[in-house]
Amino acid sequence: MGDISVSDDVLMRQFCAGDGKAFQALYARHEKPLYRYLRRVLGVALVAQVDEVFQDTWMRLVDARDSWQQRDGVAFKTWLYTLAHHRAVDILRKSGREVSADEGWLDDDSETAWQLWPASSAEQPEQPEQKAFWRKAGQQLLHCLEGLPAMQRAAFLLHHDDGLSLDEMSQVLNAEFETVKSRLRYALSKLRLCMGAHLQPILEADATS
Repeated sequence: MGDISVSDDVLMRQFCAGDGKAFQALYARHEKPLYRYLRRVLGVALVAQVDEVFQDTWMRLVDARDSWQQRDGVAFKTWLYTLAHHRAVDILRKSGREVSADEGWLDDDSETAWQLWPASSAEQPEQPEQKAFWRKAGQQLLHCLEGLPAMQRAAFLLHHDDGLSLDEMSQVLNAEFETVKSRLRYALSKLRLCMGAHLQPILEADATS
């Protein structure tokens, strides 16, 4: 991972100045999360394209090293994910998949699907049954993500997996702030309903056992 005290932007400037080790540090820092993002955005049907998009993203970064510079406060990570996301959208479109992000519905009552789920607390060790529940929940979440429209899935992943702010997401997704906010709300609503529908029987079974 290298020296974590050195920011991405400093490393990128060093790479642009000819420091190959700076590129290695950037790659090591972002390799796994970026690959995970592309894998989940493209989904099961396009898993064979993930390696190509991942490698092409880094090649585009290398090609831009002579002209790269920070603009309007855009951080390196935001810029990197913008490159990756635009390449992923190209693949989605070529495959004939829908990439218009604003279709869907919003279920205002979807919060009820979560109310009986066991809390996950960092202050107290989880019981074996809680660990089993959250392991199952994690597996189910991946399944539910597959059911989202691609751009709603991207909004959820960028925010909850990769920690981007709504402003940063607007840059990556090339969309207005309110549009990105709506996509995230749609995604959360659908995921809550999907997760509740699949995991509620587990809770009911535990309650009667």
